Amino acid sequence: MARSRRTSRTRSSSRRTARRPRRRGSGRGFGALLVAAAVVFGGYAYLHSHGGSVRGLGIGGGTSAPAPGGSVSAGGGAVTSGGTAFVFATGAASEPLIYKFIDSARSSIDMTMYELSDTTAVNDLIARKKAGVDVRVILDQAEKSTDQSAYSALVKDGVGVVWSSTAFQYTHQKTLTVDDRESLILTGNLTSNYYSATRDYGDFDTAANDVKAVVAVFDADYAHKSITPSDAGDLLWSPTTAQSRVLSVIDGARKTLDVEGEEFNDPAVVDAVAARAEAGVAVRVVVESPSQYASAIAKVVKAGGRVVGYSSKTGLYIHAKLVIADAGQPDQSAEIGSMNYTANSLTRNRELGITLHDAADCGLLERQFAADYAGGANAS
Repeated sequence: MARSRRTSRTRSSSRRTARRPRRRGSGRGFGALLVAAAVVFGGYAYLHSHGGSVRGLGIGGGTSAPAPGGSVSAGGGAVTSGGTAFVFATGAASEPLIYKFIDSARSSIDMTMYELSDTTAVNDLIARKKAGVDVRVILDQAEKSTDQSAYSALVKDGVGVVWSSTAFQYTHQKTLTVDDRESLILTGNLTSNYYSATRDYGDFDTAANDVKAVVAVFDADYAHKSITPSDAGDLLWSPTTAQSRVLSVIDGARKTLDVEGEEFNDPAVVDAVAARAEAGVAVRVVVESPSQYASAIAKVVKAGGRVVGYSSKTGLYIHAKLVIADAGQPDQSAEIGSMNYTANSLTRNRELGITLHDAADCGLLERQFAADYAGGANAS
């Protein structure tokens, strides 16, 4: 079924038009695994040798040359990142890697999720609870119409689940932590009806300081208590540091800057991207529904940047939140997370993102970005 494209609004995810049913938006060497939530996932057990690294894993049907607007794994032979990061192809209605991550829990699962309507994930959480795992879930209080079914099913079977605190405009974070040892940080929700045609990314983070910080924030948010989150060196939290840390990645670009986002109108972010273009940096932007961000796009284009968009009611939907600075350079960096590039998302919501520097991770993200950029329509 086709989804509606979204119109602009003052929140972290955009209003849908009549063309699609409802949907809302919304470095690390061996500690990271990047995944596209839009895709076919492989087996979790095979992805975590050597403390979480991924080596030599073939992605079914993959090639090293991305198809325009598709995934780096679209086509004929296997693709491996040579490190911890890879992107899967669109085309599936389930996320086995996430299910296997949930199933791997032996002591605890903490989940913060803006939208949860994947019945397989819900049933897996319930199964872990019945197996003696301590399962706790935070769902966004503003998304009760979307999340009520999952909420009711979880409560019925004894899972600890709460609606998020009203201290945040929206709890737009999308994170799972297993056994206090590894956190999955996503740009996309667990909404199975959108897996097959949506561009999203994620990161399996095993860095102890990061995971400790994620757990501490979860504990506070679950109890509706105030906390100042720790960045732990790699994390970006809204409403505290997300905007400044996204800007630091953008401002650090010296040769190239690539931005991919569902929403793109935060004045500070737009100005920073335009400033990089004016400084001679090669700037490319991929955005969903470009007509909703015409003034921001015009500013970037005037400064010398290039912008493409996706707006068809069918085909790829750009739900990603990605910044890559100086891909291929020794000081390259990337940022992914739940936060859209809007003032509301960066400064008022509860959001979580992460910065990455590993060459394999950044390289694969860059190849996926290039494929999506090639498949977009000129938005200038």
